[in-house]
Formats: sequence, C-alpha cells, structure tokens
Amino acid sequence: MLNCNFCMIVDGKLPSERVYEDDDFIAVKDIHPKAPVHVLIIPKKHYDSINDVGEHIGDVDLMGKMIIVAKRLAKKEGISASGYRMTINNGEDAGQEVDHIHMHLLGGEPLRVGF
Repeated sequence: MLNCNFCMIVDGKLPSERVYEDDDFIAVKDIHPKAPVHVLIIPKKHYDSINDVGEHIGDVDLMGKMIIVAKRLAKKEGISASGYRMTINNGEDAGQEVDHIHMHLLGGEPLRVGF
C-alpha cells in the first residue's frame, strides 16, 4: 500500500531491526519500546485494521498464525516462562498509530495490569 510505513518496512524500503521473517510475517523491534521486549508482528499482506480482516479461511488462518509467531518469539526472546502480553490496537481510540494491522509482543518485566 502506498505510503504505509509498515509496507515499506516489509519491502525493505525503511530500516528496521528484524527479529523474525517468514512468508506471511515480519517481526521487528519497536522503535519506541514500552517494555524490555517490545516486538511488532506485522503481516506482509496489508490490512488497515482488524475491521478489514475477512471471515474466510485464509484470513482466519493468518490471524491464528500471528499468535503462533508471537508464542515462538516469546520463547526466542526469553519471556515465555515469565509471561508476556500480545496486543492488537484497532482504531484511533484504541491507540492504533499505523494503519496496517500489527500485534505488539511485550514482556521482560512485570507489566501494569488494567486499562
């Protein structure tokens, strides 16, 4: 998608610190981390938000795979035993800053509970 920062990261047109890549996703370290481990898991296929994810098997499989990628990264980053948070912000009121769906994986210290 034109002018999408995450699409440009996927295409290698913007720098990032990649920690994972496969056919469907890349994962990069967040440039403004909120925890010692803060990784963004980004689908290579562009969706503006969760509202754009269809209910057909391809999209459902992709979203399920995102959770599996987060689990693998939590183990790789050494936070699977102590605990971690997976967050998808959807829309401006929820704090979504980039119009390309992505999951935040956070951990490495006790995280504040509550909203």
